[in-house]
Amino acid sequence: MTAATATPTSNKPATPGAKKPRRPRPSGWWLPYALLAPAVVFELVIHVIPMFTGIWMSFLKLTKAFIANWGKAPVTGIKNYSVALDFNGAVGAALLQSFLITCAFTVLVVGISWILGMAAAVALQKEFWGRGFIRTLFLVPYALPMYAGIIAWKFMLQKDTGAVNHFIFDNLGIGGDKPFWLIGNNAFAAVVVVAIWRLWPFAFLMLMAGLQSIPHDVYEASAVDGAKPFRQWRSITLPMVRPVNMVLILVMFLWTFNDFNTPFVLFGNAQPPAGDLISFHIYNASFLTWNFGSGAAMSVLLLLFLLLVSGIYLSVLNRRSHRA
Repeated sequence: MTAATATPTSNKPATPGAKKPRRPRPSGWWLPYALLAPAVVFELVIHVIPMFTGIWMSFLKLTKAFIANWGKAPVTGIKNYSVALDFNGAVGAALLQSFLITCAFTVLVVGISWILGMAAAVALQKEFWGRGFIRTLFLVPYALPMYAGIIAWKFMLQKDTGAVNHFIFDNLGIGGDKPFWLIGNNAFAAVVVVAIWRLWPFAFLMLMAGLQSIPHDVYEASAVDGAKPFRQWRSITLPMVRPVNMVLILVMFLWTFNDFNTPFVLFGNAQPPAGDLISFHIYNASFLTWNFGSGAAMSVLLLLFLLLVSGIYLSVLNRRSHRA
C-alpha cells in the first residue's frame, strides 16, 4: 500500500508593512477623465469661480468709486449683510417685501402649473384621434423662445391696444375702465399669468413622461374592482409618479424663485412694487445704485435660502420614502 504525499499550500499571513503589488491599469483608463475634463473646466469657469467671486464681493464696499479697481475697495466685513437683514431700514424693508412677493409668486406659479400639467397629462393619457396634435399644441409655450413669448404678452397686456383688454371689455361686453396690467397692483397678476403660461408645459411634459411608465393593466384591474377615475388618480397615478413629482416640484421651485427674465421683459428697469421679484430686485440694487457689494450680499443670502429649502425638502422626502 503506497501513501501519496500531498504538497501543502502556503497559508502564511502577509508580512506587516509589505506592499501589495499594484494591478496594471487597463488600456484607455484615461478616457473617462478626458471626457469629463471639459465639463469640469466649464463648470469651474462659469459657476464655481463667479460664485466665490460674488461671495468675496459681498464683504467689500464695492461701489462705482472702486469698480475700476476692485483691489482698492475697502473691506466692510458683514456690514452689507447687516444692512440687508435690517428690516427696519429702507434697504432691508424693501428686500423683505420683495422676498414675500416672490414667495407668493412662487407658490401660485408652481402650484397652478403643476395642476394644469397634471390635468393635461391625465386627460391625454388615453389614446384618441388628434392626441398627438393636442400634445404638440400644449408644448408650444415651452418650445417658443423665452423673450419672444414674453414680449408678445407685453403687447397683449397693454391698456388700449392689448388683446387681453380687447377680449374682456370689447368682445365680452364687460363695462368699466380698462385696467393697466403692467403697473400698480395688477402687475402681480400679470407676471403670475405669464410665468404660468411659460412653466406649465414643462410640468405637462415631465408628468406625461412619468405616466407612460404606468401599466394600463393596473387601471383596468382597478376599474373591474369598481374604482372611479378620481380614485384611480389618487391611489394609482399619484403614488407611481411620485419620483417624477419629487424632482419636478424642486426644479420648478428653483426656476420660479430665481425668475429674472419674466419681470425684466415685462416691466423693464422701472418695475412696479407689486412685481418686484427678488432676482430683479437684486439686479436693480446692484446696477441702478452701483452698490455691487450690497447686491452680492443679497445674492449670497438668496443662495443660502434656496440651499436651505432644497436640503429640507430632500431630507423630508427621503424620510418619507424610507418609512414607506
